[in-house]
Amino acid sequence: MARTVEKGRDAGTGKFVTIDYANKHPKTTVVEKIKVGPTKKRK
Repeated sequence: MARTVEKGRDAGTGKFVTIDYANKHPKTTVVEKIKVGPTKKRK
């Protein structure tokens, strides 16, 4: 199972921003949960 982390994203451009910036500018940014880590179990 992949773990998730929170990432900030600019709503206009789609570029990643810091979580602090996203929390200070809630009208123009979105905080998303994104899956990270290995996608398959390796044998």
